[in-house]
Amino acid sequence: MISAPQIREPILGGTGQISGNFTPQSANDLAVLLRAGALPATLTVIEERTVGPGLGQDSIQAGKMSAIVGSALVVVFMVAAYGFLGWLANVALVANVAMIVAILSLVGATLTLPGIAGIVLTLGMAVDSNVLIYERIREERRDGRSVLQAFDLGFQRALATILDSNITTLIAAVVLFFLGSGPVRGFAVTLAIGILTTIFTAFTLTRWMSAEWLRRRRPKEVPRGYIRLVPEVTHIPFMRVRLQVFVLSICLCVASVFLLFTKGLNFGIDFTGGTIMEVRAKSGEADVGDIRTRLSQAGIEEIQVQGFGDLSDALIRIGAVEDTGDNAGNIVVQKAQETLSADYDIRRTELVGPTVSSELAWAAILGVLAALAGILVYVWVRFEWQFAIGAIISTVNDVILTLGFLVVTQLQFDLSTVAAILTIVGYSLNDTVVIYDRVRENLRRFKKMPLGQLLDLSDNEMLARTTMTSVTTFLALLALFLLGGEVIRSFVASMLFGVFIGTFSSIFIAAPILILFHLRPASKEAMDAAEHTAQLAAK
Repeated sequence: MISAPQIREPILGGTGQISGNFTPQSANDLAVLLRAGALPATLTVIEERTVGPGLGQDSIQAGKMSAIVGSALVVVFMVAAYGFLGWLANVALVANVAMIVAILSLVGATLTLPGIAGIVLTLGMAVDSNVLIYERIREERRDGRSVLQAFDLGFQRALATILDSNITTLIAAVVLFFLGSGPVRGFAVTLAIGILTTIFTAFTLTRWMSAEWLRRRRPKEVPRGYIRLVPEVTHIPFMRVRLQVFVLSICLCVASVFLLFTKGLNFGIDFTGGTIMEVRAKSGEADVGDIRTRLSQAGIEEIQVQGFGDLSDALIRIGAVEDTGDNAGNIVVQKAQETLSADYDIRRTELVGPTVSSELAWAAILGVLAALAGILVYVWVRFEWQFAIGAIISTVNDVILTLGFLVVTQLQFDLSTVAAILTIVGYSLNDTVVIYDRVRENLRRFKKMPLGQLLDLSDNEMLARTTMTSVTTFLALLALFLLGGEVIRSFVASMLFGVFIGTFSSIFIAAPILILFHLRPASKEAMDAAEHTAQLAAK
């Protein structure tokens, strides 16, 4: 606002007078500003995203249904795996989701489809804290602690692991928020809020409910579930096959990089510029050939038309127009809408100019690098430099293999996919840090145990937790993949692959790396091994 004069009389003839306490200089400045404001200022739309009411309602229904189904799958699985303790975790899960919705309402956040995806992902990851606590309780009970001591030590000793694992994911969410665009920011906000509420409910609500149950029932044994995916005690020799796994992983990474440079990613308009329109036939099925012919006859070039979702839907992609003026993209969108509006409803339009697309590409690259750097610093500070290097190598392995998966499947690579990769980074680090935390604990407990044997022990001790968390996250994402709609399918598919590859690399890449970087000096390792063998022989 330049000035807010009171209108005392009708303004006739197009001229008026502003009176007040003006000096000649301030009056002249105001006159200059008013004259400048009257100059023509044509706005050029360089990025535009619109969603029709039909698609908006469909997205809401898809988000609700996927959240309900995902929640149901996680609830059933937790009860099957942990029995009564599973019910306690489910109560905490409901409270967790209620808190997320309450906080989003409090700050007035706009819930987008990626935001709903963040909530659904939180459903899978939220039980991770409870899984860590419950597995630790079972472990303490196997070591001869009473039920009361097992619960107390389970909550107490799981705290550091839960904080370390969730902070790494929180770092990725913060980077997403500051470097992402609107929809990606929505995902980052819900993910970050979900992490904070998860930690809070695990150590307040779950602990309070467990304490009340122990006080009232005084159980003689820790409740058991109806299924057990992993035996309570395993002795899988992970380190024995580490070289073979390294070779396989390196070969897959080399193949992924080769395909990345030869075949390339299927870039969306976020990175190439252009226009995407989603249309639905007003009656009958969408005629892809007819749409292409109409748009070509209207003088629109670089058209790709394909079926999308239902038979009545079609997705139109128009290449970026660079040579015919700044407003060429807007003119093309208007021409396409006028050409198709008689027979098709325009459900969604996204226009990204070439300038914005290049900025988004750089922001995506910087986002991944910033997330990796932040996580590297955190792991380095919390553990030792070998752990930090191992975590980054494992994470880079996951990112490269995910890119290879996207090249092979030719799923669209856009900003939501970048969000998926950053989330995979956080999820993979979450898994890796949990194992590293147990390695650090065992290094203090078994100072004479050979490193390879100690890493095998740590992997086996955390195998049940890793498997359970992966399954719950997979179930939540599976519901989103099947019911969330076409718009976020590439995002969820990347996440599904990331859950699998992140679990694999945490066990077979992150832990063995510690041997390669001599977590214990070779001479000390040999002396400890000899002493450990002598002690076993004496026993």
